[in-house]
Amino acid sequence: MCLASALAYAGAAIVQERVAEEQGPAFVPWRRPAWWGAVSLNGSGAVLHVLALAYGPLTLVQPLGALTIVFALPMAALLVGRKAGATAWRGALMATVGLAGLLALTGSPGNGGPDATERTLLVIVTGATVFVLAGAALAAHRHPAVRGGLLAAAGGVAFGIASVFTKIVTQALGSRGLLGQIPDLAVVAVLAVGGLLLSQASYRGAGLAAPLATVTVVNPVAAAAVGIALFGEGFRYGTAGTVLALSCGVVAAGGLILLTTERMRTHATASERRQAAPGPAGAEPAGPEAARHG
Repeated sequence: MCLASALAYAGAAIVQERVAEEQGPAFVPWRRPAWWGAVSLNGSGAVLHVLALAYGPLTLVQPLGALTIVFALPMAALLVGRKAGATAWRGALMATVGLAGLLALTGSPGNGGPDATERTLLVIVTGATVFVLAGAALAAHRHPAVRGGLLAAAGGVAFGIASVFTKIVTQALGSRGLLGQIPDLAVVAVLAVGGLLLSQASYRGAGLAAPLATVTVVNPVAAAAVGIALFGEGFRYGTAGTVLALSCGVVAAGGLILLTTERMRTHATASERRQAAPGPAGAEPAGPEAARHG
């Protein structure tokens, strides 16, 4: 179920990027049938993810979500002819390996879970984090790669905490029933929709690799952090395991830097080529609006 979920999410990410590229100045992707296809793929991935959380521990299900980016890069090359460069592949590999190592060192889930007060605090902290990241992305609108990374990070946080609340719901079905978990289900719905919209916006102008890698890494890291703090989980092998986990985090961060750097370099090269290319004979120089929408 984890593998099928990752495959569905990867296909959705590719379709979302295509919609973002073809979108005009008005950002209304829901008018495009293809975007609804991406929503369907995301929904299928979410259902499979929920089922996986019901049968498996958070520390196993979340790291397997990193396979989304492993599937997405070759799928993009095969389906839409968009080949990632060597730097992107190295960055994706580093991010995936680092994330897998980091979460593989996380111990088995504890028997505890967050109470009502802790869940309320988690919602507040999550909302504040997403708001700050989205605000920073708005301020960085002139730098598409940075903007996309910040929006993707916000989407990753939203998706990760949505998975945490999904796990809470599945754990408490026997004791509280479905009706008793309406507030938690509402949190899952809001975070899932918010993560979808934020990730969609992150692809606009930033490509596929860097935003998808950011979402793929931030999502399980956020969920694992909550698992350690509120579910009684921890790193294996004591101090040595903690040091190894931090090293894996550095490797994953290095992969994200490689992905973002390549995307920024690609945008800079494309801009230089557009500026150097002569316009058609007799054409007037392009104004600011044409340059921005070209």
